Amino acid sequence: MELRFSFVVPVYNRPEELDELLESIRRQEFGKPFEVVIVEDGSSRDAGEVVHKYAPHLDIRYFKKPNTGPGDSRNYGMQRASGDYFLLVDSDCILPDDYLATLQATLEQNPADCFGGRDAADPSFNALQKAISYTMTAPLTTGGLRGGSGKQANFQPRSFNMGLSRRAFEASGGFGNIHPGEDPDLSLRLSRNGFKILFIPEAIVYHKRRIDFRSFFRQVYKFGLARPILNRWHPGSARPTYWFPTLFSLGLLSALALPFFLPTPLGILPLAGYLLYFLGVWFGAWATTRNFRASLLAVPALLVQFAGYGWGFFKSTILLTFSKQKPESLFPGLFFNN
Repeated sequence: MELRFSFVVPVYNRPEELDELLESIRRQEFGKPFEVVIVEDGSSRDAGEVVHKYAPHLDIRYFKKPNTGPGDSRNYGMQRASGDYFLLVDSDCILPDDYLATLQATLEQNPADCFGGRDAADPSFNALQKAISYTMTAPLTTGGLRGGSGKQANFQPRSFNMGLSRRAFEASGGFGNIHPGEDPDLSLRLSRNGFKILFIPEAIVYHKRRIDFRSFFRQVYKFGLARPILNRWHPGSARPTYWFPTLFSLGLLSALALPFFLPTPLGILPLAGYLLYFLGVWFGAWATTRNFRASLLAVPALLVQFAGYGWGFFKSTILLTFSKQKPESLFPGLFFNN
């Protein structure tokens, strides 16, 4: 089965990141033709020079458009791409040399309309990037699906490592205007309409995430805001585990307060349980990264992740439940007007 792949990459003010991504695409150990479609999403710092640098080495096309968000930019790129499969990666990703070969081998044996793999930290990443990568992917923190474990039935590909057949794109219309959340929204729509979704654990991207704790909190807070909206749009998609960061955060606050109201040792038992969990996170991060500083940063990264997502999820759930307004009115910052 002959497959033709088209990478589709939205870019917003990140030419340096795109340089690293394109270099990893240039190094692909893949003997068949493929193309790269770059969509500049209204950037003030465009990536034209970077694209020109790789033009002799890649079949690359470059488009500029006003800022309408990453989902619409991916749609824009897919409408102009020529492949049978569109490979969606973010500009802050680096691909291993066998990425395309892995997808080709898998899809030849097990065709799918929508697919994705896991994300990991490259050894070159700094300690904070490794810590955040661990807390976002580990079984002890998120259930592990993004890191390579978990149940296939619950898999919703993320647009930093996602593939879409032309047939699925044309039937679905691609991504909606919510962000973040546009990728699980598309996955759920495709699944509801009978398209096959496949988890390919061997298809890894190294997701660099150039962020600090403050920007990480804002990012996961928006993830938390978006999930109840998706649950409303897609009845039956809600999972009890989505409540875990909220309950974890409230439980930690209660555990910190309990020793002031109950005599020891009873008052410190919940806090001791949390401390054991944090010890497990620290050890898991060290065993995964072999980086002592990354393992120390993993616990604060976990606290930021759970606090941000948990607060966003709780706030969104309450407002959607008791307000008569539409999500677009309640959370205008999550929606692009395309």
